[in-house]
Amino acid sequence: MKKRSTIFAFLILAAAFTACQKDNEVGPQVAMPTISNLEVGLNNNEIGVIGRDFHFNADVLAATKIENVQIRILPRAGENYSKAWSHEITWDSYKDVKNTTIHKHFDIPTDAVEGKYDFLIIVNDQNGSKLEIKKSITIYTAENVPVSPTASIFTVFKNDERFYRNGKFITEGSSIKNGDKFTAQVTISNVKGDGKMYLLLINKKLNHRPESIDKIDFSKVIVYDAFEHKGWSNSDFFSNYTFDAATNTPIRNLPSFSIGATTDNNLPQASPINGSKTWESGNYYFGVVYLNTTYNIGFFQYIEVPVVIN
Repeated sequence: MKKRSTIFAFLILAAAFTACQKDNEVGPQVAMPTISNLEVGLNNNEIGVIGRDFHFNADVLAATKIENVQIRILPRAGENYSKAWSHEITWDSYKDVKNTTIHKHFDIPTDAVEGKYDFLIIVNDQNGSKLEIKKSITIYTAENVPVSPTASIFTVFKNDERFYRNGKFITEGSSIKNGDKFTAQVTISNVKGDGKMYLLLINKKLNHRPESIDKIDFSKVIVYDAFEHKGWSNSDFFSNYTFDAATNTPIRNLPSFSIGATTDNNLPQASPINGSKTWESGNYYFGVVYLNTTYNIGFFQYIEVPVVIN
């Protein structure tokens, strides 16, 4: 019995010694970079359309300093594709930075192939560590995407006269002044199901230009209009100005609004224009932010409008 106890004790000591040796061989664990606020696609919908803009956002914190950041779009196991395709982007501009927000827009290449892919986000740290996060992405052709919101009409009026229309100011360098009547018509094409648009004025100095409805900071924006559609079974045009074609009479007129107003046109209740969004002379963003809630596909567009407050 004593002999067996001695052997058992010896085996325990040997195992402990071996474990210590292995621990020493592994050495200290290298610190890893981290990612937060990751958005793959506008509204984080993980959808891309061939030949169109794709939204990517990530807050990166390096363990030491960033070497580079990469994304890779790779075929998924078990999926079938019409031909072989993959894509890779490396951003070296963040080298030597400790932490940063990576906010990028890039086009899905025209040679991309429709299908479901792995979307890899890779952060290489200068300490030799590498963080790799795998997400999914579905790439559509323009013909097959469920809805494809775009602005077919984007017009701003000053005192009922055209001020801006579809990419061009009527008079270059002109401004909108305190007391001027401000109206705007925006029509979003190729939508169905449920969706909502906000038309916003934002002082450029606030450095706030939301690309999705959930990113709107209402303490910084002046809402010119808010409008929604519900239960559309067929693709159609969605506008904040509607009329009856049979009688050629308006159903919904453009909201009335004046530069220098004390309240905006937010719904269901107007918001006071004060605090950080108090009127000032300077350049303002004016734009539309739209979200199709049925398909989680969004759209945004902005122009810069000079505003003069006396």
